[in-house]
Amino acid sequence: GVWALQFKGGEKHDPERILVTGGCDRDVRVWNLDTGELQHILRGHNSTVRCLKMKDKRIAVTGSRDTTMRIWDIQRGVLLHVLLGHQASVRCMEIHGNTVVSGSYDYTARIWDMRTGRCLHVLAGHYTQIYAIAFDGHKVVTGSLDSNIRVWSAETGQCLATLHGHTSLVGQLQLSGNTLVSGGSDGCLRVWDLQHFECIQQISAHDNSVTCLQFDDRRMMSAGNDGRIKLWDIKQGRLIRNFTLPAKTVWKIQFTDTKAVVLMQRRRSLNSEEGKTVMEVHDFDIEEAEGDTSSAMIIDNE
Repeated sequence: GVWALQFKGGEKHDPERILVTGGCDRDVRVWNLDTGELQHILRGHNSTVRCLKMKDKRIAVTGSRDTTMRIWDIQRGVLLHVLLGHQASVRCMEIHGNTVVSGSYDYTARIWDMRTGRCLHVLAGHYTQIYAIAFDGHKVVTGSLDSNIRVWSAETGQCLATLHGHTSLVGQLQLSGNTLVSGGSDGCLRVWDLQHFECIQQISAHDNSVTCLQFDDRRMMSAGNDGRIKLWDIKQGRLIRNFTLPAKTVWKIQFTDTKAVVLMQRRRSLNSEEGKTVMEVHDFDIEEAEGDTSSAMIIDNE
């Protein structure tokens, strides 16, 4: 199966779309989404590719259960650097500029210079595995199975604060300026002010784990293992809309003003088998307070 993917392109100034995928077969694949052509198969990892990020349409970084990270030139299909240092699976990463930050099951995060492959800082402080990272070039934020969130200086590697509040694994983080939103296996969303390192909003959002989230300056969308997608007022913590989809679990969602791309496991129905994973592109107006999605394009795993 595919564990990690990302694509770049599709804008007016940059129409060509490049997709990079990685998964259980240990290979990294580079695709042209416009033609469907498989451009490169990149081999080198010895176990599952668990996470990846594209810096741009030329450079990608992959992290694996084999404990290594690899930096690739995906245009030429060649390996640039192997990053060694983690002692367990690399679970998550984020890129900003020429810096990549990785989080691992070895309880640490690492900051790397992508140009040289050198480790700049080791961020040690969590008591167990790291599952989520946010990084804006200045601050690194890590979320762990120990239920804590830690904020670090990217320049010095020093821990600036530990944020307490979640009661189980913190698996989702998104950072914008001094606002951080976290989602946990406790079903809660928390909005944090990182200028004062305090929680300014707590929402009991889902009956099970929060599996993905996205926010802007006004709204926040969350999805969970309960199969629900919810839109919130980020300042008031008020539920704006509850979207009804035939989902048992929602794995990933990305929204704009009028569309949402949803990766979900469908519930059993007369027309579908339970367990089928599909990607749906939904058309709706998220400003409307009521109503279900008006239309959907379905791309299933067959």
